[in-house]
This record gives sequence, C-alpha cells and structure tokens, in this order.
Amino acid sequence: MAFVFTLARQRSRQSHTGICRLDVFSPSERSRVMSRVRQKNTKPEVRLRQWLHAAGYRFRLHRRDLPGTPDIVMPGRRTAVFVHGCFWHGHDCKAGRLPATNTEFWETKVAKNKLRDEAASSKLADLGWTVVQVWECQMRDRATLESRLRNEIGGEPPAMRPTPPPPRRGRKPKRRATTGD
Repeated sequence: MAFVFTLARQRSRQSHTGICRLDVFSPSERSRVMSRVRQKNTKPEVRLRQWLHAAGYRFRLHRRDLPGTPDIVMPGRRTAVFVHGCFWHGHDCKAGRLPATNTEFWETKVAKNKLRDEAASSKLADLGWTVVQVWECQMRDRATLESRLRNEIGGEPPAMRPTPPPPRRGRKPKRRATTGD
C-alpha cells in the first residue's frame, strides 16, 4: 500500500524535534476517513444519555421537529441538550484547535457550524425552550457536569417508583383436597 506524504509547512505542526509531521493518508483516503465521522450517537452523546438515564431523567432523541435537531430533548421540562464536539464546533480548548493545513477551509467550516448552532439555540429560546450545550471536553469531569446539568435542566429528576418484585417462577403449589365432612 503506497502512502502519499504531504509536508505540513506551518510551525504549529512541528514536533519537538523541529521536523514537520507527515500525513499518512492520501487525499482520497483522508476524505474517506473524515466522511466516517458520525453525526448521531457519538461516544460523548451516548455517555451523557447513560448518565442522564441513570440519574432518573427521561428524554427523547433527535427531535427533527425542533430547530437544530437537538441530541437530547426533555419535552416535560422543555429542555434541549446539544452535545458538541470541540473540534467541529470550535470550542476554545485544546481539542478545538484547527489543523495547521488548509486553515481557510477549516475556519469557514467551523464558523458556519457556530452560526448554525447559534441560530438553532436562539430559535429554541424564542419557542420557550431551555438550551443546554455540553462540550466533549466537559465529559471528563462527571461530577461537575452533573451538577451543572441539574441546575440548567431544572432540579432533581422525578422520584423513581419502586419496581415491583419479579414474578415467581416455577410450579404453583398444589392445593390440598378438602373433604366436605
């Protein structure tokens, strides 16, 4: 398998030795790899859903009738949660840095994503919904994220009803024959 190596010219891509890193994929392979990035059911989104469900919150997924198609929707609380990847939505953290190559393309792409996110959030707010944005990097600190979500979503989840005991399995006990004396 032949690799096409492209040299990154920007200083930010240089390693500690001063030598530029090389891309191990050809442009067509890079395109195929990038096209496989999921839009729904990403790891941070699934992890957040697990945490919310374990805490007792109930929700719907990807409501297409709402602006921006929120990742998690709590209709009873009128709350929409967006789980943003730091890179794709331009967060100001380490993971949100743009690549050093083709910067003009990435700047416009991320800027469009930010505008789309802002438009969806403002439309939801106009409709009376509470909008919560969770960034991928915030998923590392579960306790802080859970307390923030409790404040923004609106208090504790409803008290869960105790589950009834499971049905007994096996044979029913035999009835004794009664005598009519």
